[in-house]
Amino acid sequence: MCGIIGIVGDRPVAELLVEGLRRMEYRGYDSSGICTVHGGVLVRRRAEGKLANLAAVLADDPAPGTIGIAHTRWATHGAPTARNAHPHATEQVALVHNGIIENYKELRAELIAQGRTLDSDTDSEVVAHLVSKQVEDGASPQDAVREVLPRLRGAFALAIAFRDYPGLLIGARRGSPLVIGYGDDGEGAETYLGSDALALAPLTQRIAYLEEGDWAVITRDGATIYDEDGEAVTRKVTISGASAAAVEKGNYRHFMQKEIFEQPTVVAQTLSSYLRRSDNSVALPQFDFDIGSVDRVTIVACGTSFYAGMVAKYWLEQFARVPVDIDVASEFRYRDPVLKPGGLALFISQSGETADTLAALRHCKENGQIIGAVVNVPTSSMAREADLLLPTHAGPEIGVASTKAFTCQLAVLAALAAHMAVRKGLMSREEEHDVVEHLLEAPACMNAALDHDDDIAAMAHLIAPARDVLYLGRGPDYPLALEGALKLKEISYIHAEGYASGEMKHGPIALIDDLVPVIVLAPSGPLFEKTVSNMEEVRARGGKIVLISDAEGLALAGEGCIATIEMPRVHPLIAPLVYAIPVQLLAYHTACVKGTDVDQPRNLAKSVTVE
Repeated sequence: MCGIIGIVGDRPVAELLVEGLRRMEYRGYDSSGICTVHGGVLVRRRAEGKLANLAAVLADDPAPGTIGIAHTRWATHGAPTARNAHPHATEQVALVHNGIIENYKELRAELIAQGRTLDSDTDSEVVAHLVSKQVEDGASPQDAVREVLPRLRGAFALAIAFRDYPGLLIGARRGSPLVIGYGDDGEGAETYLGSDALALAPLTQRIAYLEEGDWAVITRDGATIYDEDGEAVTRKVTISGASAAAVEKGNYRHFMQKEIFEQPTVVAQTLSSYLRRSDNSVALPQFDFDIGSVDRVTIVACGTSFYAGMVAKYWLEQFARVPVDIDVASEFRYRDPVLKPGGLALFISQSGETADTLAALRHCKENGQIIGAVVNVPTSSMAREADLLLPTHAGPEIGVASTKAFTCQLAVLAALAAHMAVRKGLMSREEEHDVVEHLLEAPACMNAALDHDDDIAAMAHLIAPARDVLYLGRGPDYPLALEGALKLKEISYIHAEGYASGEMKHGPIALIDDLVPVIVLAPSGPLFEKTVSNMEEVRARGGKIVLISDAEGLALAGEGCIATIEMPRVHPLIAPLVYAIPVQLLAYHTACVKGTDVDQPRNLAKSVTVE
């Protein structure tokens, strides 16, 4: 999603601002810009497309100044053009915004009726004009912002610069994250604003997270923070731990490829936080409720995280015998779900800031649910609002299409399901020991899956020409079919759909012909024969089958397939973690054959902080 950085200091900031934006490229964007305050003028530079375009603009037309704001935009209102790029500005005020102003149309109409001219198609520009009007009427920056914020409906993180106040920025947040960074470079104090700690990591590790409704006045000597009632408050300064080193691809062609290959390591790191090798038991972080008394679980997530939740539903119901509802976050609140007090509402998000998921979390909290959060950012909004925080340890995921975050989520959710079963008295000590043993086998099996990377790369040319691709799976491999289809759509732009294999004959089989590859996920096990039976229905109608199975499965059903991908023989519990790798690699290599932008696919954002 949109990235924000602001700096108040005593050295030139343009290069620092662009570097901060570069560290947020993983969030996804389609235009960028900066604005500095220099010599009584707001110096604004903007560009459509990648940051290289903004850097070229600045090379030709520099932006001097020791205070500034910068932004990468993911378009919501208005096309991704330089005209709609942030910062938006009047003669007095420049502003960058992450989020959506829901009542912008009425505010825009009011401003136009007052004779003001707006230059963009965005919702964000109205905020710049509202603040500017207050300043033009004699208000201080603080009073102007205090007056305007209550008029805004929706979600926002804002950073605002003022022409006539060259030592001051104001930041505000409601619904979208914003952090303050405190630093001293040895030559003079500096203070920073940013969308996340990673953007500020080269500048400072000392950060404070603004809470919901907070706004702050930033000078080079520090920050004064106010809550939504305008009362001065103190927010804890913490050490972020974000790496100041640039995130590099190393010898890999793309970040996504690097992150696929990191999975055995990061899954092992994640499991080490939840499994005690000393006695082969599952150990969750401490929490203040009896998880054994939970009689219903509600899982809410978006995209790839939703598919991780679908796998978790199988595990929770199988092991803990607890009924599980699962919803796409954007739909959850609007069906007015029945929430019995004391249920566990589990939210899964890589960033911990996804707007739909965060709104659903707060709805559940208001309705008496225990809040659990599976997140990769332990300082995120969801993490801070959870009763049960279950962090993954995937590390920064730069590729927009999620890979290692997904498998780390699966690792955590498997541990949760086993722990709940133990607390309910439904899993014996011996059974818990077996579950731990199987989970500990997962990283090595994932490594074995990665050994087939060259084979998958060699067959990607069979998929690249297709306009449509189908994925089939049963049981926990059905969500993997959905995830495989999503990956292919995201980065290769091929239309793909995932289906429960038994559902093929109830409609989708009409799509089968000799131009539609069908990817079948069929590990040996209790569901293998039924999956193969459904696969034969496809074969009988001329479908081009790619079978992903182990050696035993391929020996039984691989004949006649256009390609096969061999996986290690694994226990059904860890099959989703292992079989995630071939569907990721197949999507990755297909995208490479097609020449698409693997790490930053069109129209997508890493962290979606608008509803």
